[in-house]
Amino acid sequence: MHIPDGFVNAPVSIAGGVVAVAGLAVCSRNLGPSLRDRDIPLAGLAAAFFLVLEAPIFPIGVGTGGHLLGGTLAVALLGPWLGPVVISVVLAVQALFAGDGGVTALGVNAVNMALIPAVVGYPLILGLRKLLPRTKTWVAVSCGVAGFVSVVAGSVLYSLEYAMGGATSVPAGTVAVTTIGTYSVIAVFEGLVTGLIVAALLRLRPDLVRVGRHLTRASA
Repeated sequence: MHIPDGFVNAPVSIAGGVVAVAGLAVCSRNLGPSLRDRDIPLAGLAAAFFLVLEAPIFPIGVGTGGHLLGGTLAVALLGPWLGPVVISVVLAVQALFAGDGGVTALGVNAVNMALIPAVVGYPLILGLRKLLPRTKTWVAVSCGVAGFVSVVAGSVLYSLEYAMGGATSVPAGTVAVTTIGTYSVIAVFEGLVTGLIVAALLRLRPDLVRVGRHLTRASA
């Protein structure tokens, strides 16, 4: 879902940059009270894992490539403040050193892939956690559902951004149908991977899953 350089115009790129900076500033400001000692090394390991997770690219053919994102997994493990920061660092590394996503579109990509999981996926996990049974299995299911929804929401936002400021001759409708259709399929795998990883960690190291903290406290 990485937007390349020249795919959207300057106003959309600038607007995305402003929103991304503002959102990450809020995340950074709230990091202090929520940061745990184990979060720093975990964030480094998570960043390396997300680089590997996003490596397989499935070409869509119209301005973008399809791959797993990992944003909802990041907020599930690290919380809604540190998770977006880690994903944004991964996006910056990919843009600067791997040519995956444009440097000028880095802000837009950060909004779509780092902030959307925090503002859509994380609240959805918390909401489902209240409705569903308080077990490890259902927490993992909640994370999987949130992963699916976050990816679809990101693809819809991507399509809207192109509709507002597309800088190529590709029709906005074509981009929307192709991107949303492809990422609706990828979202299924995103949800499965997110749910399975959270389920495994809740069994092996529940202390590493921030959205499973209530289970740890209940056990104690």
